[in-house]
Amino acid sequence: MTTEEIFKNPIFLAPMAGVTDSAFRIIVRELAEEKNLLMFSEMVSAAGIHFRNEKTLTMLETLSEEKPVSIQLFGSDPKICAESAEFVENFGSAAAIDFNMGCPAPKIVKNGEGSALMKNPKLAGEILSAMRKKISLPFSVKIRLGFDEENLNAVEIAKVAENSGVDFIAVHGRTREQFYSGSANWEEIAKVKSAVKIPVIANGDVKNFESLEKIFSVTKADGVMIGRAAQGNPFIIRNFLKYFRTGEKNFLPTPTERKKIMLRHFEKLIELKGEYIGIREMRSHAAWYTKGMKGGGELRNFFNRAETVEDFKNIIDKKIDSSN
Repeated sequence: MTTEEIFKNPIFLAPMAGVTDSAFRIIVRELAEEKNLLMFSEMVSAAGIHFRNEKTLTMLETLSEEKPVSIQLFGSDPKICAESAEFVENFGSAAAIDFNMGCPAPKIVKNGEGSALMKNPKLAGEILSAMRKKISLPFSVKIRLGFDEENLNAVEIAKVAENSGVDFIAVHGRTREQFYSGSANWEEIAKVKSAVKIPVIANGDVKNFESLEKIFSVTKADGVMIGRAAQGNPFIIRNFLKYFRTGEKNFLPTPTERKKIMLRHFEKLIELKGEYIGIREMRSHAAWYTKGMKGGGELRNFFNRAETVEDFKNIIDKKIDSSN
């Protein structure tokens, strides 16, 4: 898959730990009905690959129903990151490789990984250059605007990435210190777009057709990445792709379709992860799916008490009002 082919579909699902696993990626792809839509994995530890951690290696596996998938790595050691990128390419499941420089989680930042690398352009360049030398797949990086408001250096980091051979960049319009609070600064993403020649994906606060239009207008980005707005709403990628192609806005899911997809998502989780894990992970997804629904609080209580597959299916089938 080439970079040009990747950007034929300019709407992307953001990699989100604990959310965008294989089950969710399959649901999004089925709804989008677009076989060449590039998906991104949850972030995978380069060190975990280096030490051949069994759970980490499992995260590299992708299914035919979700491909093509970009595997997102995180780390802070150039040699280990490069070796792990080479391992991923040789593993054969990835259509592209992404590097995480945006995760704000304290435990990640404490290790000098994720958005901590925004504070160290030199090391970031060493990591990206080392990875590029080891792989031939399309290679991208996801960054933030900077570590904090006093250090908005996304333009500098983007230039470092471009000079390191990265093929495209995704920019979340917040700093690390903001986490997910406040508003995304699309004007700063526009500065990144103006500063580099490689494609730029804009990310942050795109929730509806109006914000989709506006972020493209403000940033002039080549693509848009959807994160938290997709939680409990896998329809959003389909809706935005169709809107991008036709200009129509009448693709919102019916209540019946929402119930159907929720059940499909649950069944896929059970199939891939087993009953014990699937039920517990679906509780989080169910909370997102039912947000804003009539009686949503009560529904979430039902889901949190559900212990079996049948419990869950009965709640979806009988407790969720199709008039929602």
